[in-house]
Amino acid sequence: MLIPTSIKLHKASRTLELQYGADSYLLPAEFLRVHSPSAEVQGHGKPILQTGKLNVALIGIEPAGNYALKLTFDDGHDSGLFTWDYLQQLALRQDELWRDYLAELAAAGKSRDPAESVVRLML
Repeated sequence: MLIPTSIKLHKASRTLELQYGADSYLLPAEFLRVHSPSAEVQGHGKPILQTGKLNVALIGIEPAGNYALKLTFDDGHDSGLFTWDYLQQLALRQDELWRDYLAELAAAGKSRDPAESVVRLML
């Protein structure tokens, strides 16, 4: 298990920066939100596709013991505990996970844009 040597929240760019020695990773808030380890997102056996999270921002970070971070998003979501192992996997697999997420959205006919998600629900 690698623990980041530095953790920085960049509110203007809506990113979380994780530093592991010489390696640095920027994880967008939207990416973290749609990959939250919470039951609301992961479901019970089958992940629940998150839509309309394009403009979500991270508004808080708290340590959860010595093993995780509790992230708070401006859409009210704050129930996932991001363990050090999970954060490292998100950082290392970001491109692959993001491609998979975008493909799932497209296959479901859903959008990252919250306004578009609302319009589709109203139709």
